Amino acid sequence: MFDINGWELLLLGLLAILILGPERLPEYAAKFGKFVRQARSMADRAKQQLKDEMGPEFSDVDWRAYDPRQYDPRKIVRDALASPPDEDYAPSPAADKPVSTPKGHDPSVPTPWDSEAT
Repeated sequence: MFDINGWELLLLGLLAILILGPERLPEYAAKFGKFVRQARSMADRAKQQLKDEMGPEFSDVDWRAYDPRQYDPRKIVRDALASPPDEDYAPSPAADKPVSTPKGHDPSVPTPWDSEAT
């Protein structure tokens, strides 16, 4: 959620001890714990209210299937490369032939220039 690693959390704890002092730290820790419990309670109530309002037809929806975080392009490409090719797939004979032959650069010919393009 906040993307805080262990060292940053330790540093924040030390700063809290220095700023608040050891005599007020338990009081503020209790207030923070109460705030977290209230926020969790509010989120649970909102979730229950949403389920009640949406009705029973939405209770069987798999919401994880709609999570955009599962659509990682690297995972999609990795899965596509790891899966075996389709048995019905047969490349056409024309697929082996190039559509057009690339032309080489001739240094004796000046490079084409479009004065209206710039």
